[in-house]
Amino acid sequence: MTFPALRSALLASIALVPAPLMAQEVAAADQPASSTTIIVTSQKIEQRAQDVPITISAVTGDRIEELGVSDLDELSNYVPGLNIQEQSANNPGIVIRGITSDSGSSQQGPRVTLYYNGVDISRSRGSYQAIYDLERVEVIKGPQATLFGTASAVGAISLVSARPRAGFSGEITGGYGNFDQTLLGGYLNAGSDVLAGRIAFEWRQRDGYVENLNPGQDEELYAQDQFGVRASLRYTPSMDLTIDLIGTYDQQRNGGTPFISGTLPAFAGAPGGPGNAFEDANLGGYPAGAASLGDDQLGLDREVYDLNLTAAYEFGDNWTFTTVNGYREFDSAEVFDADGSAAPFLEFAEIAQGHQFSHEGRFSYAGSALRASFGWNFFTEDGLQNVPFATEEGTFLQCLTSLFGAPLIAGIPCVAPDGSVPATGVTALATNGAANEIPYASVFENQGRNEAYSVFADVTWLATDSLELTAGARLLEENRKSAYRSNVPDAVLSGAPLIPGQIDTGGRLFSAEDSFSALLPRFNALYRISNDANVFATVSKGRRSPVVQMGARVDDAGNVVPNRQDIPEETVWNYEAGLKLATGRVSGSLGVYYQVYDNFQVSVEELDANGNPTGSFVTRSAGAASNLGVEAEIAVEATDWLSFFGNVGYIDGGIDEDNSFAPEFSGARFRLQPEWQAAAGFTVDYPLGGGARLFAAPSITHRSRIYFEVPNSELTSQGPVTLVNARAGVSFADDRYEIAGFIRNAFNEDYLLDAGNTGGAFGIPTFIPAEPRFFGVQLTARFGD
Repeated sequence: MTFPALRSALLASIALVPAPLMAQEVAAADQPASSTTIIVTSQKIEQRAQDVPITISAVTGDRIEELGVSDLDELSNYVPGLNIQEQSANNPGIVIRGITSDSGSSQQGPRVTLYYNGVDISRSRGSYQAIYDLERVEVIKGPQATLFGTASAVGAISLVSARPRAGFSGEITGGYGNFDQTLLGGYLNAGSDVLAGRIAFEWRQRDGYVENLNPGQDEELYAQDQFGVRASLRYTPSMDLTIDLIGTYDQQRNGGTPFISGTLPAFAGAPGGPGNAFEDANLGGYPAGAASLGDDQLGLDREVYDLNLTAAYEFGDNWTFTTVNGYREFDSAEVFDADGSAAPFLEFAEIAQGHQFSHEGRFSYAGSALRASFGWNFFTEDGLQNVPFATEEGTFLQCLTSLFGAPLIAGIPCVAPDGSVPATGVTALATNGAANEIPYASVFENQGRNEAYSVFADVTWLATDSLELTAGARLLEENRKSAYRSNVPDAVLSGAPLIPGQIDTGGRLFSAEDSFSALLPRFNALYRISNDANVFATVSKGRRSPVVQMGARVDDAGNVVPNRQDIPEETVWNYEAGLKLATGRVSGSLGVYYQVYDNFQVSVEELDANGNPTGSFVTRSAGAASNLGVEAEIAVEATDWLSFFGNVGYIDGGIDEDNSFAPEFSGARFRLQPEWQAAAGFTVDYPLGGGARLFAAPSITHRSRIYFEVPNSELTSQGPVTLVNARAGVSFADDRYEIAGFIRNAFNEDYLLDAGNTGGAFGIPTFIPAEPRFFGVQLTARFGD
């Protein structure tokens, strides 16, 4: 197989390989009829991709580089049914088949399992991972609890880093682009067949693409400064035993998120007036509240530590034992301006901390008529989400009351048309000059601890030469503990908490816990039409954990007491059928799925008894929901140096109409769910002679309208988006040196990354612009074996 053919084939329907098992991404020696055949081990044995009865997409690290992709959200444009929104490294939203997993609450479980080297890292605030020096990124769609864990209610994503190998080799890449983009990264690999090590790193920095006009803020919005380093060690004392030890450190020191107000003006003469997210911003934050928020500058400070130990032992011709163990710790603090203006009105921070430990052991058997795997898993995590709030009392009261048409002092706007903040003078007027400024601060914190124990088994019977039947199940027992505390003082001017509905526990910690169990099965059938084409059918059950939701309330006697709200588990039954093909120079897949949800969980702004926002988000059940979709992928190797790819996904899903359980959600499309998603492109890898080659990978991606909130609103939505990206260059000296140029969003399309946000709950939705046109050049040198 040529390298272009391999890269193109990986965008077709190839199977997900759960670490630590290694995909044998080579042509099958006994299948010469198909040069695009891929051998994979997603079901714990080696199989051709078209022999795996589940819908999977995967992209190698080489392909990621070839496309010019630098982050997971960009990569998701090329995978049908996958949409990743990175509002910040502290707040990624992962969407598989229109179902989102992005809650920051420590009390809520994820829907999408994100794996890093075989270990679950799905907790939203700790899940962001840079994608340098990867072997592959893999996406499995549909519930697969038997194979990939209990959090994979709608699917799983696996990031697999490059492993050490025998020999000496290395690579160094430097790059520069517009917005002062700077890149330095690479790896060094050395070792023998017994012991090998590898160290890889990446440093990325660029200016923000949204100018912040406020003189009190030093950095542009969405500036980037992030560094990652990974050290890997592989020990292979015999052909039967392989041990991998991997340590990773990642940090981000990024500029603030550009929450731009759709109501309050940024500056005099702003093009388009208020609500234009594609012009300069004027976000002031609240420097006087730095002691409460943790910083006087907007932005993110985040660190992640990850340690992984994996061992695989083949103790017989048909038997393998594998154990995967991981520890992950994250600590992040993000200061953000939720009102999107220069006013010190809605100034928040989010401090998220957590640690996770995972252990799994599994036995795998591969016989002539029977294949099986069985094992156990233990997973525990502790986390907290601490949300400080800071404001100036007079400004807050004037801005809040102005939004409802009854300002505290008539004639004084929150923010004037020229971007100034007249409301900052209200405190002096309200106190008759006794005070010019009254700082105010409050804080609430949710905590969560989850312990999950499970056993699983999966068996495949080769009934005939053409028919395979699979059944599996995971039995789960989990204990979930939630806690809540707050410090919400009364304001000097109003004599009550400033954010309506916030309740003060006086620092007391309210907690509750409960235990739950579940059985999650899957059933698969695969029929070989021919040696090159198979059809499959799947039925599987997914589950999102129940939520023991803790808060506070005031009882009839006026006392502050715990407020426990139990949200039942969300379940989904997934029904799927498809066709997989790999013949000659063509490979592809076509799949149809239907999903039925009970107790679909949504994250909404919490309101008090009077319908006022409290500044926090809670989980609710929206009742029944369903999803109907089609996905198709194709890759064609036209010549040895030219290949084409294309894929498309269609989803008709949402919360059921006439929903009497939660009528406000009836008929709503899921958050971040496009109806259509497609990508197409081609790859050129043309030899020029003398050890030189020309390469190019232009592509186009399309996504239809998405809604950023449930219930849906046209105001907080983004219409269709079509982007053109490309990477091209020349390598010489047999690939030892390379120069490449890249461009993303080539036509500089304006579109929104997100809308609504915390400000929307207060009646002033904010809008976040997505990335503009980025372009640059990169130089790479490779050395060694």
